[in-house]
Amino acid sequence: MVNNGESTTRYVFVTGGVVSSIGKGIVAASLGRLLKSRGYRVSILKLDPYINVDAGTMNPFQHGEVFVTVDGAETDLDLGHYERFTDTPVSRLNNVTTGSIYQAVCNRERRGDYGGGTVQVIPHITNEIKDRIRRVAADTHPDVLITEIGGTVGDIESLPFLEAIRQFRNEVGRARVVYMHVTLMPWIAAAGEMKTKPTQHSVKELRSIGIQPDMLVCRCERALSAEIKAKVSNFCDVPVDCVITSQDARSIYEVPLNLEKEGLATQVLGLLDLPERSPDLAPWRMLVERLYHPQSQVEIALVGKYVRLNDAYLSVVEALRHAGIHLEAEVKLRWVNAEDVERDGAAHHLQGVQGLVVPGGFGIRGVAGKIAAIRYAREGGLPFLGLCLGMQCAVVEWARHLGGLATAHSAEFDPETEHPVIHLLPEQQDVVDLGGTMRLGLYPCRLQGDSVAAQLYQETVIYERHRHRYEFNNAYRSLFLESGYRISGTSPDGRLVEMIELSGHPFFLAVQFHPEFASRPSHAHPLFRGLVQAALGQ
Repeated sequence: MVNNGESTTRYVFVTGGVVSSIGKGIVAASLGRLLKSRGYRVSILKLDPYINVDAGTMNPFQHGEVFVTVDGAETDLDLGHYERFTDTPVSRLNNVTTGSIYQAVCNRERRGDYGGGTVQVIPHITNEIKDRIRRVAADTHPDVLITEIGGTVGDIESLPFLEAIRQFRNEVGRARVVYMHVTLMPWIAAAGEMKTKPTQHSVKELRSIGIQPDMLVCRCERALSAEIKAKVSNFCDVPVDCVITSQDARSIYEVPLNLEKEGLATQVLGLLDLPERSPDLAPWRMLVERLYHPQSQVEIALVGKYVRLNDAYLSVVEALRHAGIHLEAEVKLRWVNAEDVERDGAAHHLQGVQGLVVPGGFGIRGVAGKIAAIRYAREGGLPFLGLCLGMQCAVVEWARHLGGLATAHSAEFDPETEHPVIHLLPEQQDVVDLGGTMRLGLYPCRLQGDSVAAQLYQETVIYERHRHRYEFNNAYRSLFLESGYRISGTSPDGRLVEMIELSGHPFFLAVQFHPEFASRPSHAHPLFRGLVQAALGQ
């Protein structure tokens, strides 16, 4: 289908009911995968109800990781799922928050754009929301734009978004919009039966807002029987073929295949009056097969300070899993709290693992533990990959234990340190606001041709996503190179150190950027693949 812009785009709005974290993002991403496998162009948008302008300043314990787009937006982690499932980059347009909506409307009011009129939720806020949806359609020209509305139906903060999508259908035409509601169908073990009442009440709440769902995706532990589907269809006024089972799966990558069996994409295309096409899901089935039937096993330690919430390192975890898929190996993760390493010593927590990842982060808490873990990997020949702060900690570890600079530190954590081997980027010197002001997004990196990094990438110029304020201090570059380390990647002008390696080590590589954001289940990122391969002894 040739799409000439927003005028031909169809829209699927995905809402959720009963409980949060029900899996709307995975359903939206899975639908994107199924439509793309049929040759349709797809884009996915996330409407988030929180007041923050973006996710950049949010605590990972509350929100999970911050996913960075190629154009430097700090976004919700669901955008990572969108990219991984559809293998299509998203941009800052694909994540809209209540904060960004109100900020834009208030800026217009201050400029006098509303001609002195009273600014209200309806129509001004809802119009801005609809404009953001249209902007994505106009920018990406998809055949189908899937929009996930964050939160749960019934939440006060979600109401403007729901009102906006209710209006949207009338404006673009009923035949071009599908409302898909993801809801919970709990199995009550004591009663020995599945309960439909939560779904019925959730649909009733959605109807009270003026939206009648066209499809129901029912999250459940067990498959829905024909009788249950018929009951839900009858009570919720949804065709029985549009009541879709979304049963718990061993892996999120199995979900598209399960939803394909349920006819999700076929029903969506029918409702949107788009021709059904035969899907090409063979590559996806192959990667799930490799995931479920590994030929070997390896344990990798992830040493961080947010390990109590696994979603804080979601893209890192998925990138390791992708490497395992590629190498037909099960990657088992050992979650290690950096503060525990600081207290008990690295050997106590890392004994027996075959590899180590130290991911990014902010703040001094846990840094001493990360440095101790890196020293353990360096001295013990343990394959190591450092990401962003992980590279900075590796530089501090080098300076203290090999460079003869016992008091060395990052200026982020000790502004008065005698040896600031990591210091603030020059362009960050006068920055006051924290949100959206770091070195963000895609930047080029030039690799040394004979480096491990160049062998892994099979390229000498690469592009990776960044999110940091501090960098390697070039005043220490000569000393660093004299001690067995090498700088294997820099900015094209050679000014910024982007990658370091330790010569003679089985695998010791650290990077200033975030390669995890570019990894896909269909093609593992070279650095994670290299780490797992080294951990396997290959």
